[in-house]
Formats: sequence, structure tokens, C-alpha cells
Amino acid sequence: MTSAISMIGLTKHYKNVQALTDLTLDVPAGTVFGFLGPNGAGKTTALKVLAGLARPTAGGATVNGVPVSAAGEHRRELGYLAQDPRFYGWMTGRETLRYVARFRGAHADRERWIESLLERVGIAEAADRTTSTYSGGMRQRLGIAQALVGRPAVMLLDEPASALDPSGRKDVLDLMRELKGETTVFYSTHILDDVQRVSDHVAIIDHGRLVKAAPTQVLLGSFTKNMVRVVLGGASAETEAGIRQLGGVAAVTVASRAGDITSYDVTATSGASANVQRSITRFAVDAGLTLISNSEETLDLETVFLRLIDQKGVAA
Repeated sequence: MTSAISMIGLTKHYKNVQALTDLTLDVPAGTVFGFLGPNGAGKTTALKVLAGLARPTAGGATVNGVPVSAAGEHRRELGYLAQDPRFYGWMTGRETLRYVARFRGAHADRERWIESLLERVGIAEAADRTTSTYSGGMRQRLGIAQALVGRPAVMLLDEPASALDPSGRKDVLDLMRELKGETTVFYSTHILDDVQRVSDHVAIIDHGRLVKAAPTQVLLGSFTKNMVRVVLGGASAETEAGIRQLGGVAAVTVASRAGDITSYDVTATSGASANVQRSITRFAVDAGLTLISNSEETLDLETVFLRLIDQKGVAA
């Protein structure tokens, strides 16, 4: 798959802060790519370097095949939304987009394109109000529109939904999903649920270093492979040992107990999870237990993220 963004050994160190260290990452073209990490992880620094707003200490990057450089030729390929977008308060939303369009090259259909962007981001009715009257959510929408003015091949969005209420977040995420295939959306966030909802690829960064990068479902699947969650009613102290003796079972741990209902996390040997599930069903029937649940375990991105960060800490 063609890379819309390619970073090789990208590093940005300040006097007392190693904001970004040896980041190597490819962002496939046409994807919605979540750049995930806790506050202070280096996400904003990476986006600023890609946008040409900061110079790397070492390493390099390309945007749509054009090298990122101080000269800024690569900027023709991208649209950029800062974390807290600000505009000239005396300009209207429409005038703001016209102003940005002057720097993005003349287009015969400029006015029609601007009108379509205002409609698309949901601020057409406020297009002729000054931006000083805009709410934070409206500024965010206008910010996305200005990033789209030049019909960029790549969109860089820094925390595009973090300051919005639930309704505003949903609208912005829906818009990002709509842009998939039309442009590449590379966005930073610390909101894990947003990434799981809209991103088909994800990279996790912590303390300026890449922890993991993978397609979202592949990443989630790598942590749930060969894991079975079993919930039994009427289990006793011997039940855990009985499950452990079943063929294909590698490990068993008690996840929780509530009254006479016990949940177990069962790890199967490679490729044996389906056989283990069948064996557990027979075991429950033979033992006179109530089988409440017997399914492959699924983890959300938050759980996977925390496990990866914990593993990184142990490895360090």
C-alpha cells in the first residue's frame, strides 16, 4: 500500500526535553490513522514537524512523496488543524476560507468549493457571522474546513475532538470517517474510544517513542487471540483445576466472582480456542454447572493501550 506519510528516525529534542526520538512510521494512503498517546507523549511535536512548523533534530519524513523541509514544498500536499484553532475574530467564516484559499492557489470554482465546505462541516448558517462569535465547536469545524480548502492529499489534525461536547465529537468523527479514501487523515488524540470508532490504523506513542503500530483490528486481535472468557454458575474451588486439565488449555485465571457466578479467563494453545470452547461446554454439562457465557474474549482499545504501556515500562 502506498504511504501518504513516511517518517524515518524522526527526532526532535529541545534543550531539556526529548520530545520525539527515532520515530519510524508509515501511514497508508487513504486511511484514517489514529496517532495515540497520553498527554505529553510527543504527538503534537510530530504533527508540527510534519507541518513544517518545527525542524527535526534528526531523521526525516515525506508527505505524499514530497520531503518535509524548511522550504515547505510539502505543504502543498497537506491541510493542517492545530489543537486549539484561532482565527481573525473580525473575519466571518466565509471570509476566513477565502483568505486561506488565496494561499492555496486560485480555482475557478473557489466560491462553490467554499460553500460546499461550509455545508459539509455544518456551519453554513453561521458562515457570515464573525468568528469571534463562534463557539469552540464551531471554530473546530471551521478549522477542518480551512484544512480542506486546498483539496489536500493529507490532513494533519491535532486533537480534533478533544475539546468538544459529545454531540460535537460525534459530528467531527463522522466527518473524519466520510473523508476516508478522499484524503489521508492523520490525527492525534488521547481519547481511545474515538480511535476505535473511526480509525482503521493506529500508532501508539509514549515519551516520544513508538510503542506499537498496526491496523486497529489486527492490534486488538493480537491481544485476544486464543483467549476465552467463561462465566459459570455454581462453580466450586475444583472448577478451575478441572478446566485447566482440558485438552488445549494453556492457562486459567479467575477474572471475578459475584455470589455463585465466577468468570474465568482461559488461554488456549495456538489455534485451539474453538476446541477449548467445545470442551468447556461438555465440562460444564458433565459437572452440573450453569454455563452463562463461553466466548472468545474481546478487549477494547483502552485495555490494549494500557497493556502496551505497562509492557513498555517493564521492558524499560
